[in-house]
Order: sequence, then structure tokens, then C-alpha cells
Amino acid sequence: MKNKTCGYIRVSTKDQHIDRQWDALLKAGVQKENMYVDKQSGKNFERPQYKRLMKKIKKGDCIIVTSLDRLGRNYTEIQEQWRVITKEKQADIIVLDMSLLNTKVNHGNLMGQFLADMVLQILSYVAETERNNIRKRQAEGIAAARSRGVHFGRSAIPVPNEFDHILYLWHCGAITSKEAAKRMNMSRSWFYKKRKYLDDDTTMEN
Repeated sequence: MKNKTCGYIRVSTKDQHIDRQWDALLKAGVQKENMYVDKQSGKNFERPQYKRLMKKIKKGDCIIVTSLDRLGRNYTEIQEQWRVITKEKQADIIVLDMSLLNTKVNHGNLMGQFLADMVLQILSYVAETERNNIRKRQAEGIAAARSRGVHFGRSAIPVPNEFDHILYLWHCGAITSKEAAKRMNMSRSWFYKKRKYLDDDTTMEN
């Protein structure tokens, strides 16, 4: 039986568009009938289409995602899913925005697989650390403002689930601010505004 190439797409809310991920996976060679889409948070893996994909994946198949955070929301989850796919299922993974995370290219190449696994561990750890730092700075900023008697007339701009990962890629120079804003379905000015809000604990919206 011919090996399949499948694409997995996740967006955090039902209102978010899947177009960018869909187009990227089509361009990478995924057929429409092999697309799996979940529209909900990645806080856990109780996702119907992801679970369906895992049941269908066989040895030698390949899963393509646009970015690493499609596989999970924290270091532990990403590592576990990577292990299940590559070790238990003996399938390959391609992460489009990280060329080193491509086990298909390195299939049968022990050094290549070792490097991919090592890069995965580093990226996952750094992304989670940055996510925690952003949340910590945000909480400290709000607490500091409240201690000064600042009252918030409007709710703070909400942080989409994948914002911290995109912010990390932007900080590393892996993507431009234009690409970061596009991935988040927001304007570049909104991206900068939210980044400044999170990075500067002295700046609060009234």
C-alpha cells in the first residue's frame, strides 16, 4: 500500500481562518482528502480530528504541519506527540516553518534524526520558557498597575493561544513582523501594540 502524506491544521477558535495553513499544506503536496482540521484550543489533545488522524497513520506515512505548536501547547505535549508519531507509529513529521524538523528527509539517517530530535527539544523548551515569561510579565504588570491605583476601563487585549510562539519566532528573526501579523490574522500595528503591552509592565490601557 502506498504511504500517505497527511496535513494537520489547528486554529484556536471557530472564528479563526484556516486558509493560510490550508494553502501551505496544499503547496507542500497534501491532498484535500488527507487534511485534518480542528478548531479549538490546543490545551489538551481531546481533539476529534487529531485523534482520527492518529488512528489512520501507519508506518511510513507522513504528517505535515505548518508550525511546531500545531502538535501541542507546551514542551511536554509536543515531545510526547513527536515520540508517538516517530517512534510508536514509525511515521514521519515535517514542520514547514522549521526546515530542520523534517524526519522524512532524514529517514534512515541516524545523525539527521538525532539533530531533528535535538532541535525539537531546544525549540520546545525555549518556546515554553518564553510563553511563561510573557505570562509572568503580564501578571506582574497588571499587579503593579493596580497597586498604583490604575483602574482598567476596558478588558485587556486578549492574547490568542499561538501568540507567544509567533512572538518567539519573530524575536529569533525566523519570521518578519508582517508574517507574524498575517499568521495571527491581525494588523501589524495590533501585533506591535500587543507585544509592547506584554513586554512593558509600565504600560497599561485605561
